[in-house]
Amino acid sequence: MHARTGVLTGIAAAIVAGGAMLAVPASAQKLVLYTASNPEIEKVVMEAFKKKHPDIKVEAINLSTGPVVQRAIAEKANPQADVIWMINDVALEQLKAAGVLEPYEPKNVRVPDNFRDPDGFWTAHNATVMAMAVNTKLLKEKNLPMPSTWEDLTKPVYKGAISVAAATKSGTGLSIATTMYDAYGWDFLDKLHANVFQYQSSGSAPARQAAAGEVVIGLTYDTAIVQQVRAGQPIEMVYGGLSPNVLEGAGLVAKGPNPKEGTLFMDFLFGPEAGKAFAPFVGIGAAPGVTNVDLDKVKMWRMKKPVDAEVFKREWAARYERK
Repeated sequence: MHARTGVLTGIAAAIVAGGAMLAVPASAQKLVLYTASNPEIEKVVMEAFKKKHPDIKVEAINLSTGPVVQRAIAEKANPQADVIWMINDVALEQLKAAGVLEPYEPKNVRVPDNFRDPDGFWTAHNATVMAMAVNTKLLKEKNLPMPSTWEDLTKPVYKGAISVAAATKSGTGLSIATTMYDAYGWDFLDKLHANVFQYQSSGSAPARQAAAGEVVIGLTYDTAIVQQVRAGQPIEMVYGGLSPNVLEGAGLVAKGPNPKEGTLFMDFLFGPEAGKAFAPFVGIGAAPGVTNVDLDKVKMWRMKKPVDAEVFKREWAARYERK
């Protein structure tokens, strides 16, 4: 009964002056997304979008970042997705260079310049910054000084006191390692390696290790530290004078099958409803007021020279993977 009523309503809406009827395209109420989002963020963002646009059927295909990029490039001649979102800026640049994306600026919002591709092919909805999770209780017990800069971590006094994710296994670990290499060179990473107790496969694991007292300092990302602080653990976030970071964002697929719905999703991502959905999960949001870190202490690092991630990981593994 209700389904039939809905059909009749749709037909009535399609009748134009003069009694003619326009066919409604099958794709008019569909949206296809490729994303590397974690399931928890995807769930709340999708719920917020469906609440705002209940008539749009959403098909979200969730893969790791690499497969998302590979699939979108392989489909470039016959695109199957409308929007690619929640992937990092390195991957978005790959898609831009491959001609997968088309320029689009979300409506009714002014995204900060450092969250946008200058040519308009992608826009970041959040930034994740890396910092130190310092166990203040253990620091005091071991009579260690509080580190204030990343350079401090190379001092012999911290030997065996540090945990960080491996650059070969974690995007967080790769971001920290490439930033430190860009800022200080291999000499810094050699000295840091001498103080590392353990390399992890998960970017958030060092925060948990620090909270559990397994290490004094865990090098990790912002919300992993915030989670431990909110849980009442003796953890302090130390920014270190510069902030390795990853931008995560979205781009509109050129000639996607549902362009109208694609632009609606892009507009939504940078509006208040998505900002509220993102808020618990991101370090710094593009939407005003969406942040979980002390912005006065964040100094976003901009790479001075490009780094080929695969080449870097091979070199990093040759130097440190044995540990």
